[in-house]
Amino acid sequence: MERTLLIEASVPAFPRGVKFRFNQAKQQWVILAPERLLVPDETAVEVLKLCDGKVSIATVVDHLAAKFNAPRDIIATDVIAMLQDLADKAFLIDAATAPPAAAGGRA
Repeated sequence: MERTLLIEASVPAFPRGVKFRFNQAKQQWVILAPERLLVPDETAVEVLKLCDGKVSIATVVDHLAAKFNAPRDIIATDVIAMLQDLADKAFLIDAATAPPAAAGGRA
């Protein structure tokens, strides 16, 4: 399988079979995938809430830099690194380059 390299123009999305949901019972956000579960920290949740398969990483970074009044270049480096790690583990795809049916869901 070829590695998906994320850049600011990439559009992060959860692939089919992977869900980003709030677990009411445990009061926490989780990423659910077949036989896998991730519990992202608060910072990751802020980023993942913006990954809807429609907006680019650049838009996510701009939003977060404005929201937290933080340097854009630092936010961009951190966001791309985090999203790339999730993509490397098949928890995210680039909807800009993936076939239309590849996108899964967010709840």
